[in-house]
Amino acid sequence: MLPCYPRRPIGGFRVAYEYANRLVARGHEVAVVHPRRFASATPLLATSFYQRLRRQGARLRDVLFPPHVHWQPIDKQVRMLYVADLDASQVPDGDAVFATSWPTVEHVAGYPACKGKKFYLVQDFDPWLGPRERLQATWRLPFQKVTVSRWLYKQVVDAEGGPENVVNIPNGIDHERFHLTADMGQRPKQLVMFFRRESYKAPEDGALALEIAKRGHPGMSAAVLGQAYRKPPRVPPWASYLRRVSDDQLIAIYNSSSIFVGSSLAEGFALPPAEAMACGCAVVSTDCGGIREFAEPEVTALLSPPGDPEALARNILRLLDDDALRQRLAAAGHERIQSFTWERSTDQLEVFMRKQVGRG
Repeated sequence: MLPCYPRRPIGGFRVAYEYANRLVARGHEVAVVHPRRFASATPLLATSFYQRLRRQGARLRDVLFPPHVHWQPIDKQVRMLYVADLDASQVPDGDAVFATSWPTVEHVAGYPACKGKKFYLVQDFDPWLGPRERLQATWRLPFQKVTVSRWLYKQVVDAEGGPENVVNIPNGIDHERFHLTADMGQRPKQLVMFFRRESYKAPEDGALALEIAKRGHPGMSAAVLGQAYRKPPRVPPWASYLRRVSDDQLIAIYNSSSIFVGSSLAEGFALPPAEAMACGCAVVSTDCGGIREFAEPEVTALLSPPGDPEALARNILRLLDDDALRQRLAAAGHERIQSFTWERSTDQLEVFMRKQVGRG
């Protein structure tokens, strides 16, 4: 159960699609349900006139043009359902039903038993992806919970009062797509970062860190990736801005860059730096929670406090000044991330599901 259907890449949705692909390949029947109307899917976005107008335009577009997820490969055996809303009448019966965000949990909680054993893929964190009280209330519901990082696992276990109904299964990486195509030791001093509008991504902090680093290394370059049609004003004028790149383009950019820069205040897992590691980038990031699943300070990445662009810039400069350190971190990160596969994650998920559905 997804909160909406995405026309652009979103990490939490990619996770659901990756699991769906691999479960159908193992002989399971899987439906991914996308509601057309789900007002609470983005409860904390600002509501300026421009943003309200954009949302109304998006709703009209979705009515006029059939929905289609083009940015993520989907196995043809996966049933991609686009429904009016998340009412139980719109949802097929099954053995298991997965909520994938706190708003979907609030709907799934009322489903009859014929919809299946209730599971919750916990990717949410407060205060940016939901208010603390409502998030913790969903964590206490009688669902079987699957967290995507130890950071989230601890929060859910603390809220629920014990680990009996909670398991941690870290996300995987598609190594057939995200892999090395260029020597890690022969790369230019190019940085790559995402500029996303969500406040918890703190893109302005990343942009400021780039500006600070540029003063110390005038010869460095940067590729800034975003969704906006126009280059955001906070992106440095000397940095290139690339809009809505495909996975193939993204992999090429990662392999032509030395350093990935992450500026988020919080992340449930942090897929982009993990995928960049798989492509040979050294990772410089904020210590944003879920990233600790694969980012070990001074071993596989350099981490700095969230909300501190000066500290982020200092770590960037460390790698620009010390190529041996950069190569060591890139190599260690690349080796570490190889153990994060969707096959391993699906193995664990399948075992957990069979055990819980069997109990039912």
